[in-house]
Amino acid sequence: MTITENLALPVGTTLDRFIMRKQEDFPFATGELSQLLRDIALAAKIVNRAINHAGLTDIGGAYGKQNVQGEDQQKLDVVANIRFIRALRNGGEVCAIISEEDEEVIQTGNHKGKYIVAIDPLDGSSNIDVNVSIGTIFSVYRRLSEQGCEGTMEDCLQRGVQQVAAGYIIYGSSTMLVYTTGCGVNGFTYETSLGEFFLSHPNITIPATGSIYSINEGSYNQFQAAIKQYVELCRERNYSARYIGSLVADFHRNMLKGGIYMYPSTTKAPNGKLRLLYEANALAFIVEQAGGKASNGSERIMELYPTDLHQRCPLYIGSTEMVEEVERLLANSEATVSASMSEASHN
Repeated sequence: MTITENLALPVGTTLDRFIMRKQEDFPFATGELSQLLRDIALAAKIVNRAINHAGLTDIGGAYGKQNVQGEDQQKLDVVANIRFIRALRNGGEVCAIISEEDEEVIQTGNHKGKYIVAIDPLDGSSNIDVNVSIGTIFSVYRRLSEQGCEGTMEDCLQRGVQQVAAGYIIYGSSTMLVYTTGCGVNGFTYETSLGEFFLSHPNITIPATGSIYSINEGSYNQFQAAIKQYVELCRERNYSARYIGSLVADFHRNMLKGGIYMYPSTTKAPNGKLRLLYEANALAFIVEQAGGKASNGSERIMELYPTDLHQRCPLYIGSTEMVEEVERLLANSEATVSASMSEASHN
């Protein structure tokens, strides 16, 4: 390497350049989806700045209200929601938004917009005040209704298989944006001094199996018998238990290293806790593109039909072999219960 080359080493591929090069992956698009992804990246930079100032300004802590889920909002929940909605509205490509923080569909006024975005603006926000990784999750659908009017409920209640893009941003030791458009998964790390996301994790693939399991074992007594059995198997195999309490952070680690994230149905939350449209579907699309699997225990997450904007579902997601083992245990448990009930009815 010459002195001149050493003085000016390449900095890598920026997100904008990568999106432009990949635009031919969208046979139905003429640049609108590319612009939408740039809008999300811009909002992520602004939210990243706010998070980094959380300990120095009065932006941390509780907001004093609850969202539609009945969860206490943090100030940064509100900030992130405003920033992403504003970026998507100003970008002009989105006709309607579904947000964890809003009960109803948000109409952007962009009646010619081709896309619907479902978003959890700040996942794991209760971890902000203790400096633990948090994130943003987003899912993109192409509208079904005619352009020129507001987005409809039919536009919003689409199955995961109809997604055209999905991604997440993780705000941690570094800030990363990971996304897919159905042609693999790529990760970009934010370089703060240049204000750009650079390709750092091309063509992410998840190992077929792993030795990490992520579940809130504090709820162990509320788990189904099959899930208790799987947790015991993990312990016997000396798997590592890793649970941060931020879905994005737990998912990101397991996708890179191999593992399974589980939020099962419990006696307290029989339908699970995670939301189908803007949490489970988005991560399911990503993990499948990376070679993994996502299930509600018996069905593929992306095949589920949503009936409500904030519908919840159990989630088992990660390395394929680990998810399939959980599915087998649940199926066997269900078969045993059915057989017992049948025998009891005949006695």
